[in-house]
Amino acid sequence: MAETIVKSDPDAPPCFFEAEAAGLSWLAAAGGARVVRVVDVSPGRIELERVPPARPGPDAARRFGADLAVTHDAGAAGFGAPPDGWNGPLFIGRRPLPAAREDSWGVFYARDRVLPYLDIAVRAGGIGRGQADIVRQACAEIAGGAFDDDEPPARIHGDLWAGNVLWSPDGVVVIDPAAHGGHRETDLAMLALFGCPWLDDIIAGYETEHPLRQGWRGRIPLHQLHPLAVHAAGHGRGYGDALADAAARVIALADARSRRGRTQWARPRTP
Repeated sequence: MAETIVKSDPDAPPCFFEAEAAGLSWLAAAGGARVVRVVDVSPGRIELERVPPARPGPDAARRFGADLAVTHDAGAAGFGAPPDGWNGPLFIGRRPLPAAREDSWGVFYARDRVLPYLDIAVRAGGIGRGQADIVRQACAEIAGGAFDDDEPPARIHGDLWAGNVLWSPDGVVVIDPAAHGGHRETDLAMLALFGCPWLDDIIAGYETEHPLRQGWRGRIPLHQLHPLAVHAAGHGRGYGDALADAAARVIALADARSRRGRTQWARPRTP
């Protein structure tokens, strides 16, 4: 069996495979999760090491989780920042992925990770206009800072669904990134979206290296808005329905946080 695998597409957008190579290199430089090795890259073509398959298991999952936390903690220049040294376009799948260097995660996430794909999904019939209004309302809450915290920009894979997690005899190897500076919970939410094997063990391993903030499970729909919007733009109405449902959950979560905040700062009336 060949020791490498070649992906080629003469009709690929300019810098498509070069962007993939830059993302892989940036993730590998973090020294955390193992990343597929790039053998060669040129316009319309990338050659990668072949990863031999193995059965998923809890030990490998825990190691991967801990290593992924190390990758995230390597950081990025800002929310939406491309890999260091890369000045070309970014992609998720074959769709363009906007770059930014925001200090605010919420502004970046709503503007550059959800709304661009929402408009495409509406035009393609992947989501109804009424449903899209729910997503826009959720994005207004996000952009307004409802979910901003003190987490610094993380070095995230950006497209970490189960199909991009390869289980090998030497542990997990990740492939096909949409690497950029983002929130570390986004990668974990994408692992959950399509059912990554041994996810609970991945999370357990992750928390040994960098514990997650309280309430992170409740924020999973927030961080799934981006991949659901991307899929609604090209893979059918079912994803649009899931996107609208996730957006409604985000709105409810923002409302609950707002009510808690008002209660916390309310002053008792004097007689």
